[in-house]
Amino acid sequence: MAIEIERKFLVSGDFLPEAVSSTRIVQGYICSQPGRTVRIRIRGEEGFLTIKGASDEKGLSRYEFEQKIPLVDAERLLELCEPGAIDKVRYLVPRGSHTWEVDVFHGANEGLILAEIELSSEDEPFEKPAWLGKEVSGDRRYYNSMLTKHPFNSSNT
Repeated sequence: MAIEIERKFLVSGDFLPEAVSSTRIVQGYICSQPGRTVRIRIRGEEGFLTIKGASDEKGLSRYEFEQKIPLVDAERLLELCEPGAIDKVRYLVPRGSHTWEVDVFHGANEGLILAEIELSSEDEPFEKPAWLGKEVSGDRRYYNSMLTKHPFNSSNT
């Protein structure tokens, strides 16, 4: 069992020159209730099952369990997911001792670009790149599970 601690920001500048790799991600949710999500993800040619618990009051920390599963199982499980899916390309951008994950969304969430950084503690210092915009940690509108129900292009986020 692990606790995920992450901060999330909108992206307001050009991060691409700093990116070292990218991978397409498609994901859906078997369960996306407040306080718990069960996600199926295909990242490149790999499948994953992820279970996440409720976020703390700041929206920075929550329980996370992730298990690699066969790709064919992930493809089949995506068919069982709730309506709506996430389609994005994730770029890895090293900065200082951390690596930023920058997600460029497609489909119903086209135009949305989010950057996340995983930390070992909520107060761990990190370097903020110039392309970083407003922090949206804890803002449920930017949770992937919420974006499947209320896509970026259909709201005023």
